[in-house]
Amino acid sequence: MSSEAGTSTFVIRWINFLTMLLAVGIVGFGVWMNSHHDSCRKSLTLPVIGLGAAIFIVSVIGFLGALKNNSILLWIYLILLCIILVAILLFTVLAFIVTNNGSGHNVEGLRYKEYQLQDYSSWFLKQLNNSHNWKDLKSCLVKSDDCNNLSKKYKNLKQYNSAKLSPIEAGCCRPPSECGYPAVNASFYDLSFHPISSNKDCRHYKNSKAIKCYNCDSCKAGVAQYMKTEWRVVAIFNVILFVVLSLIYFVGCCARRNAARTNSKV
Repeated sequence: MSSEAGTSTFVIRWINFLTMLLAVGIVGFGVWMNSHHDSCRKSLTLPVIGLGAAIFIVSVIGFLGALKNNSILLWIYLILLCIILVAILLFTVLAFIVTNNGSGHNVEGLRYKEYQLQDYSSWFLKQLNNSHNWKDLKSCLVKSDDCNNLSKKYKNLKQYNSAKLSPIEAGCCRPPSECGYPAVNASFYDLSFHPISSNKDCRHYKNSKAIKCYNCDSCKAGVAQYMKTEWRVVAIFNVILFVVLSLIYFVGCCARRNAARTNSKV
């Protein structure tokens, strides 16, 4: 075996060994998410576990191919890695397109922003306006701590009015500010006042823990903003992962070529 072949196979062995450890960590993180998150967040666990499992399997094939200097295993490794790279690229492009629209609106006197559903991409609108999807999401939101803990987090009205609420808290746990309902505390509004706005969300809001503003477009907009933030984080992570896997792919190509040369000389 030439020194070039020995170097490339040695490098790919250790790269894939480290990648296997990373994949085990990703799978472990997915299992942790599944056991610690509520049902709203559990939808993220299967993709995380699936990604970790796929990277682990591909890394094992690459490691064995380099260890045995087997060009067939390295071909399989490169094909699978290429498929993963294409999938990551497509998802990343889609994620940036989908999250390109939508941003909050500043409201005078408030430290947080309010969100409007029509500002977001058509893909988000389609997903959130689907009655089956929203029924499941609403069920999660009712059970979650996003709205139920507001009165515990903010003991008095002054704290609540100066709070920096999350998009879901701002959209789902309270009526839009344009309604003009006076806040009694962090979880109760005086609905005896006639709303000063024609926004239908003003009629949908109720103080009941099971209703709140979960039927409001402002709540869907808050969820859209949360999803947008999560997708952006995943997209940025995917860019880094794509660069790293592309370098590994390049090293794998060198190892396969050198393995093929070695086998042809035998």
